[in-house]
Amino acid sequence: MDQIARALGMQKGNLYYYFKSKEAILFFCHDYSLDILLQRLAEVQREKAPPAAKLRQLIVAFIHMILDELHGTALTMDLQALKRPHFRSVVAKRDRFDRGVRALIKDGIRKGVFREGDAKLYTFAILGAANWITRWYDPAGAAD
Repeated sequence: MDQIARALGMQKGNLYYYFKSKEAILFFCHDYSLDILLQRLAEVQREKAPPAAKLRQLIVAFIHMILDELHGTALTMDLQALKRPHFRSVVAKRDRFDRGVRALIKDGIRKGVFREGDAKLYTFAILGAANWITRWYDPAGAAD
């Protein structure tokens, strides 16, 4: 809470003027992040590009959202800390995004662009790597 308040240039107590609790802040972060991702997914789905281009565009947008817009924070926070109604809401949005990514992969498999395989596992691998980027990516580190 101190870090959030400091980043916003306010006292920690001022945060509670806008949010009732830490859980409300956590929910807002997840909800906001997922709204961005769902918007990007919808944009990609509307495009006439091939499946590989769409998937790449979505992954790039996802990673930029995590690193540039959210500074590597909101999606890495613990979902289990959310109360049941908030948890359900976040999981529903997360699942919509997951299904959208999976549909792009299935389309690519059907069109012979991606290797045959389990689209669900491919999606988990891609989203898992992207979600953990704040743990494994160092912009100052070596690329090799």
